[in-house]
Amino acid sequence: MKTAIFKIEGMNCDACANTIKGLVEKEPGVRMATVSFDEGQARILYDPQAVSEDRLVAAVQKPGFRVVGRQ
Repeated sequence: MKTAIFKIEGMNCDACANTIKGLVEKEPGVRMATVSFDEGQARILYDPQAVSEDRLVAAVQKPGFRVVGRQ
């Protein structure tokens, strides 16, 4: 398992964070996701054999949010 931390721009409220969390957790290989509006970031625990980090970024950005940093 691997943890990715994404800095996200475009979230306006906790509902935005919940939207991102729901989308990311639907991706195959994602074990857990926590998304914080206050911190402007997502922390995702995933299996790199099942899903790529780029696919996770695409899931976050699909509704119009922007990933502006990765750790």
